Amino acid sequence: MKPDAAAALKPRAFVLAAILTAAPAVSWSQLDLLAYRVGKGPEAIAFDGANLWVANQFDDNLTKLGILDGRVLQTVQVGERPVAMVFDGSNLWVANLFSHDLMKVRPEDATVVSTSAVGRGPGGLAVDGGNIWVANRESNDVTKLRGSDGAVLGTFRVGQRPISLAARNGSIWVANQGSDTVTRLRASDGALLGTFAVGDGPFGVAVDAAGVWVTNFFGRSVTRLRETDGALLGTFPVGDGPSGIVSAGGKLWIANNGSSTVTVLRPSDGASLATVPVGRSPIGIGVSMTLPVGLGIWVSSTGTDSIAFVDPREIR
Repeated sequence: MKPDAAAALKPRAFVLAAILTAAPAVSWSQLDLLAYRVGKGPEAIAFDGANLWVANQFDDNLTKLGILDGRVLQTVQVGERPVAMVFDGSNLWVANLFSHDLMKVRPEDATVVSTSAVGRGPGGLAVDGGNIWVANRESNDVTKLRGSDGAVLGTFRVGQRPISLAARNGSIWVANQGSDTVTRLRASDGALLGTFAVGDGPFGVAVDAAGVWVTNFFGRSVTRLRETDGALLGTFPVGDGPSGIVSAGGKLWIANNGSSTVTVLRPSDGASLATVPVGRSPIGIGVSMTLPVGLGIWVSSTGTDSIAFVDPREIR
């Protein structure tokens, strides 16, 4: 990423988003990938067990897509600047950055069934059992809500500009972009279990059997922490501007916003297995699982206004 571009992203108030536009499939023949156009400005991708959802930040809506053909099935209006989305097994939850609230959406008919006020600038979501956790970028805290009715169960201070989080084994891991740290909270009561230094500008976080993985947007790297105590296990180079990260199919998938690639890492040792060219400025990344396709990796790109499918079977 060029220095002037990075400088523009560094301020606390910056909003990173993938920008996608609605329409039919686009083929990047030189990459052997398919890309499907959706709405403008998505920064989130979620799979509801049957269909794919994309949050379109600059259209203030969600697009529901068919997995097999990328056909637009439904569109639903939500709040202002939807930037994060998660599926809890029954409903979708959408964080609206500028509306400072969280919406619960019924996927069957794309209906907003409730809206809950949270902190300022909600921009990251995770599910832990029956509870929803929200990272509030502007108020430097995390909100815990009850999934059944959206009731707020607690608000907990973390580092500066918490931008994403992940839940596993009774812990909530929060990437604090402004502090260059990760906070660990106890899921049962929000108690602080530790704060751990990572790289420059942590953005995405994922937890798997190998540890806690954090993308360092300005550090061009991924940090691995031990899940039991947060100890540093290694830092691994990836592309420029690593942002979204998921663990799926025994591999880690990282969207490199500045390099227009996806890096694939081996979790056991952080070794790079592949670098996949995608559309310009990718940022959101998600996972689907359907028959007969199986596991699918989906990447949103700002420069191509589309969401691309990466087939994990092509990565050895």
